[in-house]
Amino acid sequence: MTSTTCATVYGYPRQGNKRELKKAVEGYWGDGNVDILLQTAQDLRAERLHLLRDAGLDEIPSNDFSLYDHVLDTAWMFGAIPDRHQQAVPDISTPGGRLDRYFAMARGTAEVAPLEMTKWFDTNYHYLVPELGSDAQFTLDASKPIAEFNEAKEAGVVTRPVILGPISFLLLAKAEQEGIDGFEPLTLLDRLLPRYAELLQRLHGAGAEWVQLDEPALVTDQPPAVLAHAARAYAALTSGSDRPKILVASYFDRLGEALPVLAASAVEGLALDFTGPAAANLDALAAIGGLPGKRLVAGVVDGRNIWLADLPRALSILDTLAGLADRVDVAASCSLLHVPLDVTLERELDRQVKGWFSFARQKLDEIVMLARGISGGRDAIAGDLRVNAARRGARQSSPIVHVDAVRERAAAVGDAELHRTSPYTKRREAQQDRLHLPVLPTTTIGSFPQTAELRNARAALRSGALDRDGYNAAMETEIRSVVEAQEEIGLDVLVHGEPERNDMVQYFAEQLDGFLATAHGWVQSYGTRYVRPPIILGDVSRPEPMTVRWASYAQSLTERPMKGMLTGPVTMLAWSFVRDDQPLGDTALQVALALRDEVRDLEAAGIAVIQVDEPALRETLPLRQADRGEYLTWAVEAFRLTTSGVSDGTQIHTHMCYAEFGDVVQAIIDLDADVISLEAARSEMAVVDDLAEASYPNEVGPGVWDIHSPRVPSVNEMTMRLRAAVAAFPAARLWVNPDCGLKTRGYTEVRASLRNTVAAARSVRAGL
Repeated sequence: MTSTTCATVYGYPRQGNKRELKKAVEGYWGDGNVDILLQTAQDLRAERLHLLRDAGLDEIPSNDFSLYDHVLDTAWMFGAIPDRHQQAVPDISTPGGRLDRYFAMARGTAEVAPLEMTKWFDTNYHYLVPELGSDAQFTLDASKPIAEFNEAKEAGVVTRPVILGPISFLLLAKAEQEGIDGFEPLTLLDRLLPRYAELLQRLHGAGAEWVQLDEPALVTDQPPAVLAHAARAYAALTSGSDRPKILVASYFDRLGEALPVLAASAVEGLALDFTGPAAANLDALAAIGGLPGKRLVAGVVDGRNIWLADLPRALSILDTLAGLADRVDVAASCSLLHVPLDVTLERELDRQVKGWFSFARQKLDEIVMLARGISGGRDAIAGDLRVNAARRGARQSSPIVHVDAVRERAAAVGDAELHRTSPYTKRREAQQDRLHLPVLPTTTIGSFPQTAELRNARAALRSGALDRDGYNAAMETEIRSVVEAQEEIGLDVLVHGEPERNDMVQYFAEQLDGFLATAHGWVQSYGTRYVRPPIILGDVSRPEPMTVRWASYAQSLTERPMKGMLTGPVTMLAWSFVRDDQPLGDTALQVALALRDEVRDLEAAGIAVIQVDEPALRETLPLRQADRGEYLTWAVEAFRLTTSGVSDGTQIHTHMCYAEFGDVVQAIIDLDADVISLEAARSEMAVVDDLAEASYPNEVGPGVWDIHSPRVPSVNEMTMRLRAAVAAFPAARLWVNPDCGLKTRGYTEVRASLRNTVAAARSVRAGL
């Protein structure tokens, strides 16, 4: 290696230290003040630019910033705007008009539905799914990437613009009318490529030396036809001379069969992930003879987890790569969008424990340190290496990490604990006798709106302004109100509304040994929705019951069945930062045992319906088919261990949302939940067809309205969806519910939507 080794990243968190972006966007939705939103966004970009430059990065990205979602930005840039959103906001001659149409695509309006939302590969980030028809004609609006490049240039920094690549953009899109004539968006590639070429020319004209085209879809299993499209795309994009150098970036897994295709192209550089399963990229790169004449950006710092990097291991990988490319630079494995901003903001954490972590800001230091270690030799970072080794060693020897009693209990789990006493058909009879539910029973997924009063009560409890008794009284008042509202609306199975819960994972993490919650570790989930993923620090156990008090109180208020609500073991892992020192399946087993105790305590308290949510089951599915069998085995076993200790008459529900379920249908069957509720509204009940085709044997609650949009769906709209479900699946085994929890919505729209839900169910029920 030479002294030209540079440090870079693919992207950085957008929100600001105090989530200023969230507040500005939601403020715009409330008052329409364009100037405040645009100024806040500009200030945040300037702040990030200075931070990345001052941290010592040699090359800084631009256009990774977004007001809502970078895939939505790409759809906008190429004119992939559905007719309904153009008609909803016809005038975009002003900044406000442009923003209103943009947010209509993201959130919908009272009249039109938004774009579908789904998971960004196997992360907890959600993207908006572009809709493309066979007659799509692409246009280019390069104003955003050009403006953000020029903005940085005026500040003295020539950035590397980041654009979602053409293959991934089309593979991540959906057909405008799915199933019509077998149309696939990738067939539009020849229409799209000229717009990409034009964009490259525009960026080159503005002064860009490099442009990063992200192709994460190529780390998934792709047929030869897709690889041929990729080869053709990059042959076309590199054919012109009036363009910047192209860096094709992949992340989240190994590039596999796409690696030789991109290596053989004329692009000037590749960015590869070398962490987790993507470590296989190292051998694959050697097998094809490396990247002679090309730049390699090596993602050796884990961009998705928060543990201190193993610097000696990263240096070893970089040393090996040195002979495999013309130039090797250092980066994180993916955008730092997926980790919190800065561990120094966590002022209440134990100092030693805090030293085990590396958030986005600390990862910049690790990347710069590694680049310095390659350019200047190990002696240049000898002190840093000693500190790194001491901190990692302290973590491995800590008594809070390894707990013998937990490990012994997990080792003793046998096959009998993974199965219910009776098959579903017998359980169904016992549950009908106990619950007395009508055909097409109605319910919700769990949470009700989290009001300002509830948030203020939690803040007051934390600050000491409200004591525990006062806080409990406030929660009981809210629960009583929620129960009364559901009874008045006419729902069949009720929930307590979860007013005491800040987040469906964090709430449990704060009560389980082995987990650590942060105060400022916000990570974007979608749009303005941010979460604080807990950290699984050590072996997991449950010191005492976590939900029984609230479920029992709620049940005491009504004669109707009340759900007990838990978050499942796979989702607890998926929405936390997990241990990197043991297999995920081992951690899942420990979490499942802790939740099993809670399920049995809920049953003992008289709760007849217990929902164990697993929205992340599909999201955590490995990207490569070859890796999925092992994952699905331990994921299913963890759920069954959680739920199998109850009697036949106790009804077990689970819930999943915002993912493609077709390729995990067998796992869904194997969970053996009595009832599963699923997101279905944005995909117009497609999942019901998948389950019917797979002969799903248990009960299903397809969501009949999308809770991520503020619009109130009509009775007719829900009735049509429910009739489509009844046409595909036996009505006797169908439930009626929204897509997901209601915590992000307001009470006015929730009450109206739930009344329409009950009316739709009664209408369809009457026609059976």
